[in-house]
Amino acid sequence: MTLQFPTIADCIGETPLVRLQRLPGETSNTLLVKLEGNNPAGSVKDRPALSMITRAELRGDIQPGDTLIEATSGNTGIALAMAAAIKGYKMILIMPDNSTAERKAAMTAYGAELILVSREDGMEGARDLAESLQRGGRGKVLDQFGNTDNPQAHYTGTGPEIWRQTQGQVTHFISSMGTTGTIMGVSHYLKEQNPNVQIIGLQPQEGSAIPGIRRWPEEYLPKIFQSERVDQIVDMTQLEAENVMRRLAREEGIFCGVSSGGAVAAMLELSKQVENAVMVAIICDRGDRYLSTGVYDTPHA
Repeated sequence: MTLQFPTIADCIGETPLVRLQRLPGETSNTLLVKLEGNNPAGSVKDRPALSMITRAELRGDIQPGDTLIEATSGNTGIALAMAAAIKGYKMILIMPDNSTAERKAAMTAYGAELILVSREDGMEGARDLAESLQRGGRGKVLDQFGNTDNPQAHYTGTGPEIWRQTQGQVTHFISSMGTTGTIMGVSHYLKEQNPNVQIIGLQPQEGSAIPGIRRWPEEYLPKIFQSERVDQIVDMTQLEAENVMRRLAREEGIFCGVSSGGAVAAMLELSKQVENAVMVAIICDRGDRYLSTGVYDTPHA
């Protein structure tokens, strides 16, 4: 008998959904977080990365040996570098030079070519350069910001998992918004099951810098974003996101990044306003991706 084993691609998704024990305090609500850092390359972006490549293959848009291009602030780039290695593609990633050392190292570890743009140019500049390279014949841009294969990964994966794991009892879903793929796909699925589920999106307050999420200028707003799929948008300060991120590690044993801290901070605030709710927030990556920034160096309060 031939033994059958999964490949690394088969390990993407089906991440744990766990209950917060201390941060919520006395409440009738159940506060849950989905641990997307448990994906093989360490973030929620593993899902759309594999989806965008696999579905492009099925359409005949790409074939192994081709070169793929993407602008990224970090997690998508790492996930795409892994997915490209699995599938046999060359990968060019373009990102702002102020991204963490851990993210840069992880991308090149998977064999990707890394091109840096200035912090001033930011993600908008990275996206423009990706399009320029495609026009110059360097490869094909996957375009996580406009590619419907991004939210589709969450419509077929993350959303159904949350619905099943909460036994259909979820009342609120909270997610940081970068490309908006996660919140678009999960909202689409959950609203089909129960239109009353509340979808809460998180963006940085003006002047705050939270890795992986943005307040997009209108001309750069992701094409996959549909405002009607989000019931409420919360502006989050960098300080509050970082404080809750550190509390998650110290009080819950959940080691994550700043945007995840922001999502949980928004969930904690929302929990003060409702009763008997079942809330789910996305923990989109792991905290080891941020250690070089010193964000975890703050002494215990």
